[in-house]
Amino acid sequence: MPDKNRGCRDAQRDRDKDLFPDEISSIGMTLRPSGSASSGISSLASCGEVDALPELPAQDEERLQRAARLLQQRLVLRQWLTDHGLHSHYQKLLQMEVMSLEDVYWVEDNAARAAIGKDLQRWTQARQTLPTSKEDLENLKADLWSAVVKNSQHQDAWTWGGMLVVSVSVAGLVTLAAMTQPALAPEAKHSLLQYVTGKYLLPSNCRVHFGWDEPKLVGETMTFTVKFYQRNGQPYPICDKDNLIVEVTEGTRRIATLIELGGTDPLAANTAVVKFTVRHAGQYRIAVLIGSCHVHGSPFLKNFLPGSPDPNKTVFVRQSSTVVCTAGIAHSMTIEPRDEYDNLCVFGPEDKPTEGYQVNITQIGNAVDKSTVTNCNIQLDYDSPNQRVRLRVTFPKGGCYHATVSLAGLQLHNGDFDIIVLESDVARMVHNNVASKDPDICYAAKLLGMQGEKFSKPKKVVCFISPKQLTIKEYLLKIIPKRLVTFRLCPSTKFHFDCSNNQYDGYDFFSIDDGCQPPVELISLYRDIIAATFTLFLLKNIGGSETFADKQDFFYHEVRKHHQKHYHEKLSMKVQRDKLLESSMKATKGFSVTDWCRNFEITFQGEQGVDWGGVRREWFELICAALFDSGNGLFASFGESQQALVHPNNKRPSHLKLKHYEFAGRIVGKCLYESALGGSYRQLVRARFTRSFLAQIIGLRVHYKYFEQDDPDLYLSKIKYIVENDVEEMDLYFVEEEYDKDGQLLKVAELIPGGSKVRVTNDTKLRYLDALAQHRLATSVRNEVEYFLRGLNELIPDNLLGIFDENELELLLCGTGEYSVADLRAHHIANGSSPEFLRVLAWFWTAVSNFTQEEMARLLQFTTGCSQLPPGGFQQLSPRFQITAAPTFANLPTAHTCFNQLCLPDYECYDHFERALLLAISEGTEGFGMI
Repeated sequence: MPDKNRGCRDAQRDRDKDLFPDEISSIGMTLRPSGSASSGISSLASCGEVDALPELPAQDEERLQRAARLLQQRLVLRQWLTDHGLHSHYQKLLQMEVMSLEDVYWVEDNAARAAIGKDLQRWTQARQTLPTSKEDLENLKADLWSAVVKNSQHQDAWTWGGMLVVSVSVAGLVTLAAMTQPALAPEAKHSLLQYVTGKYLLPSNCRVHFGWDEPKLVGETMTFTVKFYQRNGQPYPICDKDNLIVEVTEGTRRIATLIELGGTDPLAANTAVVKFTVRHAGQYRIAVLIGSCHVHGSPFLKNFLPGSPDPNKTVFVRQSSTVVCTAGIAHSMTIEPRDEYDNLCVFGPEDKPTEGYQVNITQIGNAVDKSTVTNCNIQLDYDSPNQRVRLRVTFPKGGCYHATVSLAGLQLHNGDFDIIVLESDVARMVHNNVASKDPDICYAAKLLGMQGEKFSKPKKVVCFISPKQLTIKEYLLKIIPKRLVTFRLCPSTKFHFDCSNNQYDGYDFFSIDDGCQPPVELISLYRDIIAATFTLFLLKNIGGSETFADKQDFFYHEVRKHHQKHYHEKLSMKVQRDKLLESSMKATKGFSVTDWCRNFEITFQGEQGVDWGGVRREWFELICAALFDSGNGLFASFGESQQALVHPNNKRPSHLKLKHYEFAGRIVGKCLYESALGGSYRQLVRARFTRSFLAQIIGLRVHYKYFEQDDPDLYLSKIKYIVENDVEEMDLYFVEEEYDKDGQLLKVAELIPGGSKVRVTNDTKLRYLDALAQHRLATSVRNEVEYFLRGLNELIPDNLLGIFDENELELLLCGTGEYSVADLRAHHIANGSSPEFLRVLAWFWTAVSNFTQEEMARLLQFTTGCSQLPPGGFQQLSPRFQITAAPTFANLPTAHTCFNQLCLPDYECYDHFERALLLAISEGTEGFGMI
């Protein structure tokens, strides 16, 4: 039966042969009908068979690929001309050597006028539609090539020249290159048939649709969809194996996403639904990739605005809980409006930033009606450049006032504070006090009660104020001073001015409470001067702010200033690893303060490690372990848990002397000094000190509440029971029985003079517990703490540490004890871009995501030489944590602690990698190469 399409195929074959006679004939190929017995591509089905491709010599294969590239360029050009109604001018343009779409850009107007003729205007309009960027041009060419593949004229002639045209171009460009040189196309997984027909997923054809209009406020779960299409424009059913990656980031913060592929609806088989929750205001980067290729338009940038101010998050910015100002002079304070997610609010021209705020100020004092609003001038305005609300208050006269600031009827987070207003002459006196170096600044007062006891008659006392402390003294016989109580000048010491029943007319009431010892109540004619002097001394001591970050910066600045005459020059020191504590104490025995301030260059005897910082950090790590680990005897824990806090050990082994505590204090001081220098010198203390020990370092009084964290077993079994229950029937006295490890009674210690005869009652049980805490946590280790402080204060002035509370001091000394994989991912450097390294890097993140806190600590110690992070986490690690490709295969990972660098070899599979990483961090966390 005759073939009706024979003439069409022959005509198409002739046209194709005429198009590129030189290219086709030059490689020794001829076009034959499908019935030929010759080998080669003779049908569409055979295009999908790799074995059907002809075996070609290398030089012929190269010419085939070159001809295919030229052919594809011309087909794309012809398709572009066809789309713009200019296809009749194709041959003329070829004669002008316009062989590709890129050549169109360079055609001169005169030449175009001669070749195009009456269609010149259409030509000009078509040229104007060409993109200006290389990326957009490539996208256009890809779309044109898709149109070529789908063109019915070429599909009708697949078995002849048309089939060869498309097959040669695609096979020459992709398939043959991938088969003959797999390294050039490691991800080529499509058959030739898929390339020819365009039946494969093309990222540039995929489209992303966002379900919201910008700008959007934070706080919602956002949803967008991704539609997937093949190269031929048909929908592509997406599945897990297609390696869809969606990354949503805001700055360095990575946002978790939920991806739903397809669904039960067949029409949604080519759709992925992506959801993520927005909490932080700012610009978000949304990257949608198939493997390593972005979809059309990716990455996208989306902006989210903060919400409306929230009273619980809006921050009143001031220097302390007590504000000091002068009568008749406007005092300015600022408010940071923040939304419920702690974003700083922004306001447009039509908004009213000060709307909804209410400021209430009442005077505190005798015979003052608290319901009466104080006669003062209050102004609220918006500071647009700093995005803050400014509160200006002017008081006509001096006095003590209480202020509350609320928003929408709810009090601000820290909108409750006292204001001391001084007359101008009194204000000058207070400022002179603060500027003076006179240690005997004092004012008369009367003591109403202390230690929970109310006096029947007020005692005449004197309040001494210095930059370090406030001391209340009583004068016996008017000449012999007796110290009654001392309050450290620190943020935890608070003044309270309100008294509901002050019976002493003419005197102003106030109480002082540091949260550790019972508060004292006083009256004085000089109350405002005492409180204002204390407050301004405090602000001067802590650098004008009560936030930890500001106090830390101030502390580091003051430490550098204190040691500005001591140079950080290198000082070589050789120690023995097996006798680390003894050899280190011997090496530093004759060190002066100047020597302790030098940069230690550590050498471990018998090891070849060169100290560029990593060996020094390891020495600090090991010496802290030798001093502070409970198993070594110098410090001990009250419980058996490995997480128990450590406390100075008064029952230490006999070979450990008080001088060891002095050395421990110097080591801690050295760490603080190195941290003050910043950068790679930052050094943390590897220890978990009890809160009561930290409190004694900064001069706070120990009380029973410290038992809850320091000795939880005792707290649950005894302390908590006494606090919550009636003790009248208990046979409890002010004594402490001490036992040995075998349970034998050693002695009975009296907690107060004559305590064995003083029975504990409900009224005195808290006093008993405080006395017990004082005995167990402080008095029993007084000598050890004294020697520790002696060593510490050689490098760090004692008044500087007093600006912190015990929790802040631990953060300052030891940094954070929690490790976040998200924090590491946001603050690391990856050196390497090969596919093999990227695969291993992905395995690394999978492995560390499953690490315990102990394994994370070991990883950090293996890489940096220290298992503790700085207070700011990985962001403050210097140098930055680095992950680098190692040029080896199946070896253990290695590290360069001097540069915080982890080197990862290549592995056959994830299981091998994980085993090698765990083995390296478990067995290789200590030691440098041995000689």
